[in-house]
Amino acid sequence: MSIPPPLPNLDALIRGSERLAAVPGLTQQALQWHHEAADQRVVVSREAKRLATPRLWPDTIGSLLSMGWRVVTTAAPDVPFQLLGAAAAAVGLRVEPPNASAGTLERAQRLVRAGGPTYVKLGQFIATADGLLPDEWVQAFAWCRDEAPALPTDVVLGVVDRELADVRDQLAWIDDEPLATGSIGQVHRGRLVDGTEVVVKVRRPGLRRRFRADIETLALTAAAAEKLHEGTRSANLPGFVELFAQLALEELDFRLEAANLVDSTAVLEALGADHMRAPRPVPGMVTERVLVMELLPGVSYARLDPSRDHDGERLLHLGIKGVVEATLKHGVFHGDLHAGNVLVDEDTGSFSLVDFGIAGRLDAAQRAGLVEYLTAWAMSDAEGQIRAMQSFGAIAHDAEIEALVAELQVELDLLQDRSRGAVTFDQLGLTLGRLLQVLARNGFRMPKELVLFFKNLLYLAGFAASVAPDADVLDVVQTILLDLLADPESGLAEATTAA
Repeated sequence: MSIPPPLPNLDALIRGSERLAAVPGLTQQALQWHHEAADQRVVVSREAKRLATPRLWPDTIGSLLSMGWRVVTTAAPDVPFQLLGAAAAAVGLRVEPPNASAGTLERAQRLVRAGGPTYVKLGQFIATADGLLPDEWVQAFAWCRDEAPALPTDVVLGVVDRELADVRDQLAWIDDEPLATGSIGQVHRGRLVDGTEVVVKVRRPGLRRRFRADIETLALTAAAAEKLHEGTRSANLPGFVELFAQLALEELDFRLEAANLVDSTAVLEALGADHMRAPRPVPGMVTERVLVMELLPGVSYARLDPSRDHDGERLLHLGIKGVVEATLKHGVFHGDLHAGNVLVDEDTGSFSLVDFGIAGRLDAAQRAGLVEYLTAWAMSDAEGQIRAMQSFGAIAHDAEIEALVAELQVELDLLQDRSRGAVTFDQLGLTLGRLLQVLARNGFRMPKELVLFFKNLLYLAGFAASVAPDADVLDVVQTILLDLLADPESGLAEATTAA
């Protein structure tokens, strides 16, 4: 196997970014965030693995007792297993179709409401799983995307005052009413003393300890589910808990989000994607618990004014092109592109991508593996898909893959028979689900970046349905991929050969 060509140097892109340089002090701060974040992500990954290993920690006992009371009050001991299985299915793992009866859904919602931020985060996974879960589950947890109890204004100001004590006088105004509230934190409009309009994001107090205890409890729940429920044994629920822990812990540290913002700003600028922007953080006003960044224009694409001509096919092409090119050329991409995080300026038709708490990052081998996987998917080639997973590090390069290939090919042939040989965009999600099932059944891990990328493709299908319902999404994606492969400067043709 040859060595895949390297990805473009992000340090150089940051240093050369005019958008970052336009904010005094941001270039040097961006470089610092970029390097510190690389080390911190390694720490987070190790902590996620530790927390996802089922064992009784001191904090876990209290969390277990609390969950026991919540389960008793819902009068449904099976609900935690159903909830965890549904959340796992939301990233492509199909345990078995979750019980969609009204009674089960009502009890699961009660458990999430009583469980607090960690369980709301599980509900958000479910709420954004169109195409992967029954509609009843997706609709039942839609409230998790939009409803979270707002922090009192005095609590928000108290966190800001403590975290930004040295520069607090630079923040002239914070709106009492939040722009949005979520399980991790909430955002408020603000204004700096120089007149710059900003967004102030504040983390909910006490979250880190709560998340750790709840993740440990979920690890025990996953282990119990594998022993008590035969249908869950092949789903690798412990692997899902580790993935969930890694994503949640990364979101808790706003310094990691600041690094995602500046890296994405530099990448989008290098692509020449003037129609797509990420907010720039304000130097000196970012901590683990507070993030101050520029306010960008736009409304969710799901709330565009239907009376205006938005040229939906143009929006679709530009949106997909920006996401796919950032991923495949530079290996950096927004990891949670649901409708609330993709804003469109109705006057200019430009995009603002917000909430970068979750981001995907590919290395050169993974980038090559992703291109190889997409090619193999289009051909229903099981061996190509499994070899692509070796590039991702999900399967060891010296592993015996013949049995895996045969197992996956059976699944792919069944899908092809059902679709009468047609290659459809929806089939991409189903194919990925089958691949993840085969990996899980054979003890291999779920590649985080692959899960995030394909979940984004499913989000883009929803984006298409909203702005250009008659467009052929698959054709748009394939056209962009072919253009990238044909472009000698992209390095993707070499990457495919190396994979």
